[in-house]
Amino acid sequence: MPESQHLKGAAYEPIDNPGMRGVVMERTHDRLSLERLRRHLTTRTVGHHVFVFNSVDSTNSALARLADRGATEGTVVLAEAQTAGRGRHGSEWFSPAGENLYASVLFHPRIAPRELPLFASIASLALAEAVWLEGAPARIKWPNDVVVHGRKLAGVLVEAPVISGRVVYVILGIGVNLNVPATELATALGDNAEGALSLHEVLGRDVDRNVFAASLLSRLEKWHQTFSTRGPDAVRAAWLARDALCGRRIEVRTGDTSCEGWYRGVGTDGSLVLETDDGRTRHIFAGAIRALDNKPGEDG
Repeated sequence: MPESQHLKGAAYEPIDNPGMRGVVMERTHDRLSLERLRRHLTTRTVGHHVFVFNSVDSTNSALARLADRGATEGTVVLAEAQTAGRGRHGSEWFSPAGENLYASVLFHPRIAPRELPLFASIASLALAEAVWLEGAPARIKWPNDVVVHGRKLAGVLVEAPVISGRVVYVILGIGVNLNVPATELATALGDNAEGALSLHEVLGRDVDRNVFAASLLSRLEKWHQTFSTRGPDAVRAAWLARDALCGRRIEVRTGDTSCEGWYRGVGTDGSLVLETDDGRTRHIFAGAIRALDNKPGEDG
């Protein structure tokens, strides 16, 4: 597997797979460039192998194909656009070309399946730090959304095949709204656009996608090292320090059911801890969260 491939015109195709084939793009400025990315990258493992595509079905799917063929830890897939980008619960992730960041990173952690939620937290921590460094007050909303002023800026999709009780590998898929205009978000997302925003909208300027990608990957390696050397408790403590819902009243919806209560943080197993109105404590492992006490300009 080559160490890196650089985009020149159409995307390089390291594997003959229809889901990875490049397309000609109309937008030519601010292209993702391995040369520019590596100027700012300060990692030893994450980003040692980087694949940049004009278009893929999804970066997670593209990286899964590489992982199944022996890709090493720290392999990164970046794409200018996704034709079938995915969020949690099977939702579509809006992925316009040349405006945002779509990235997936491969890890081979020696962890049990029950440790996956806290391991995945390294992605939201890295994201929050990268956003703070650009000048925006990022917080984390369980399980791994990054929000600014209560609106979603970025999300993480975790995929990890488990065979015979063993995690084979972990893919952390990351989508960040960087330069997409608010009008474009509104057209694509409709009413849901009220809960989303881009970093450009927050800062009032364009964000260099290569610089941001390098910053994100560098911080991701740092938090992976923290998890490996200091354990999940150190990651959980850092996550709670950036928690957007601390002490808030929330609604949790799972499938066709919902419940309300007071958010009491994240358990040692990565679950959301909810105190219901009758004083009971519930641990929730999956669901959609809505703060019931939102205020204008407040994180949540």
